[in-house]
Amino acid sequence: MDSLKPVANRIAALLKARGQTLSIAEGSAGGLMSAAMLAVPGASAYFMGGAVVYTRVARRVLLGLSDDDMRAVRPSTANYSRLMADACRARFATDWAIAESGATGPTGNRYGDAAGHAAIAVSGPVPADLVLETGHGDREGNMRAFAQAALELLERSLIG
Repeated sequence: MDSLKPVANRIAALLKARGQTLSIAEGSAGGLMSAAMLAVPGASAYFMGGAVVYTRVARRVLLGLSDDDMRAVRPSTANYSRLMADACRARFATDWAIAESGATGPTGNRYGDAAGHAAIAVSGPVPADLVLETGHGDREGNMRAFAQAALELLERSLIG
């Protein structure tokens, strides 16, 4: 998590200075984004909650997204991450939310994405999304890379 601390500190400073709040819905990153944001002293000023949304059940229970909401959206895409980020932001009533979905490895996911694929989205005043391809199946390495890319995308959105 040490590699995530610098960007988490910068995000926390921006959120605290503005009096804004954050929620997180992460899948393949497995809680690393939330852990990084919560490791910053004073996190209760900006972090309203988060969820590891790794399964269909978690998506329904934690974000309130039904199978009907998913009919036209395939997981591990920018559209899916955007839907998750928007649902997370609404559920936690935050200024900002970030969501991530992907395939950490060592193999790809059932949707046809290769290991190292992640789709990330930011919901907020400056929305953004990206698709990341690390090109390898190192599960832990991909988890860290996904969390890093997601937090950096949030930081860019916060800066505008």
